[in-house]
Amino acid sequence: MVSLYRPIQIRTCGITARRNAAKVFCSMEMPPPPPSQSTIKVVIVGATKEIGRKAIVAVSKARGMELAGAIDSQCIGQDAGEISGMEEPLELPVLNDLTMVLGSIAQSRATGVVVDFSEPSTVYDNVKQAAAFGLSSVVYVPKIELDTVAELSAFCEKASMGVLVAPTLSIGSVLLQQAAIQASFHYSNVEIVESRPNPSDLPSQDAIQIANNVSDLGQIYNREDMDSDNPIYTIRHDVTNVQSLMPGLILGIRKVVRLKNLVYGLEKFL
Repeated sequence: MVSLYRPIQIRTCGITARRNAAKVFCSMEMPPPPPSQSTIKVVIVGATKEIGRKAIVAVSKARGMELAGAIDSQCIGQDAGEISGMEEPLELPVLNDLTMVLGSIAQSRATGVVVDFSEPSTVYDNVKQAAAFGLSSVVYVPKIELDTVAELSAFCEKASMGVLVAPTLSIGSVLLQQAAIQASFHYSNVEIVESRPNPSDLPSQDAIQIANNVSDLGQIYNREDMDSDNPIYTIRHDVTNVQSLMPGLILGIRKVVRLKNLVYGLEKFL
């Protein structure tokens, strides 16, 4: 939730309540994409993670996409559909050999995308390996270092290969950021309030990105410096589970195949 008034800071807390507040609720569903002439073959790295399992289901159901590989060091040999809770098996086992899967896609000359949910230490090598076989990449590794992003950007320029590095896959979070930036031109300062079950996850990459985007428009204040007499403009976005990230992931996969360079941030596609 972003409240625009006096300060700009990141404050982590549980519940924020206001009386007589008007609320608008929006339910977002991605419209079905137009028919595609070619199927995008998708490889998911980090397939057994919670977000990886959700991605398996989302990609399997997306029009114009085919799950071509599920890579992880866990659950090797198990069916990707079964570990994801799908009613029918996909007859696609979880493997720990990314090179073999990439080679198979390259031989078929199909359009391919590697979705990387792995770890910051392996992202660079994964992207380079995907590019060597002609595949684009969508990277969602929230703790990735900006130095790694810069190195990837330089590599993508030389290789003319498309990569999306997404600090968030939440379309709602991106829209909140855009609204906060627009509102910052009309309000002096910003407070960012967020709540997460695990305190070690605070502040989130979403909150940090919002703070970075609007920090040049205001100053950092302490809570006691706020003037409560000023009007408050509040923007709120709730992410209940990783399923809400899937529309953003599918959008990223569709868009990244058209790129010849690295793009940082899902907002570039909206």
